[in-house]
Amino acid sequence: MAADPAEQFCVAEERSGHCAVVDGNFLYVWGGYVSIEENEVYLPNDELWIYEMDSGTMHLMEGELPTSMSGSCGASINGKLYIFGGFDDKGYSNRLYYVNLRTKTGTYRWKKITNFKGQPPTPRDKLSCWVYKDRLIYFGGYGCRKHNELSDCFDVHDAFWEGQIFWGWHNDVHVFDTTTQTWSQPAIRGGDPPQPRAAHTCAVLGNKGYIFGGRVLQTRMNDLHCLNLDTWTWSGRINISGEKPKDRSWHTLTPIGDDRLFLFGGLSSDNVPLSDGWIHSITTNGWKQLTHLPKSRPRLWHTACLGKEGEVMVFGGSKDDLLFMDTGHCSDLLIFQTQPYSLLRLCLDCIGKNAALLGSQIPCLPSKLLQEVLKKITFWAAVTHRQERKAETERQSQLNTT
Repeated sequence: MAADPAEQFCVAEERSGHCAVVDGNFLYVWGGYVSIEENEVYLPNDELWIYEMDSGTMHLMEGELPTSMSGSCGASINGKLYIFGGFDDKGYSNRLYYVNLRTKTGTYRWKKITNFKGQPPTPRDKLSCWVYKDRLIYFGGYGCRKHNELSDCFDVHDAFWEGQIFWGWHNDVHVFDTTTQTWSQPAIRGGDPPQPRAAHTCAVLGNKGYIFGGRVLQTRMNDLHCLNLDTWTWSGRINISGEKPKDRSWHTLTPIGDDRLFLFGGLSSDNVPLSDGWIHSITTNGWKQLTHLPKSRPRLWHTACLGKEGEVMVFGGSKDDLLFMDTGHCSDLLIFQTQPYSLLRLCLDCIGKNAALLGSQIPCLPSKLLQEVLKKITFWAAVTHRQERKAETERQSQLNTT
């Protein structure tokens, strides 16, 4: 069921630890949590926020709803959003759900996958995954195991001896084949795997799955590894030429071309929220820091998705250290342009921003172009509306203060 048309300019509420994917011209956001009076409140599990690159809308979801959680791993394959794992006030999950994002009826219906073959990963959150050849390939995360499930791929953090339950970090690899509904754990054929970790980030370039950073115990890392997703061989720690980003967790890594990765934000080893951005070139094997990013917009435990014109869309997350001051959750969408926009995009934006001046001429446009222009007019109307509402809120706040 679609949101009330009166709320057409509403935006997804603030959150951290959520899932976000891009499919076509839409950004989809689900789950996560906020802090209310020092309590962690998990956001409604029946809400799917959809951003059409012009105005945000919210749809209610039906079916076998996932539990309201944070730290789940979300990924999109062939128009379906898959959600695995996560954490709520009852503990860790290893359940897998999906929803068809390309619904023709406007109804988004969750389906819990129960008729799978093979053995799924043990319950965990703050893991990451690669999407490759219609498969979801999961790595790492923090979670729990029983005594008979302990192995070399699990670094024990704590234990509850009475129930023989252990908590800790993973560095195992699990594959879910979406075409056969089968879980498997590939045999790693060579190379040194990364240290167990959580709150790291993954990205795919070609047939290589890259991992950067993450946390184990009180240590945050800035190492880069890759796994060949055809041969199942690890690279070992990749030696970097020149300067490189500092240690961090809760950051994002987004592929922005055939050989580049965009790193943004996170929490540093000295518990400082980060606002820096870096681009790693596979060709030169080096990092380059971006100097034009705003330093006043740090983010951690956010999401980052690649748009259709090479822009990276960062949504939500926190601007504070979640471990000590869990109050700074965000609801704004940061867009980083990593390559020049097309001439058509620039023209559409210009018309959308100046619709009032061009009002009498816009209806004369060809029908197909007119549709695109009307979308841009809606987009910039939404932007103006939100800016005016924010300014009014700030004005009222100042009046109340004085």
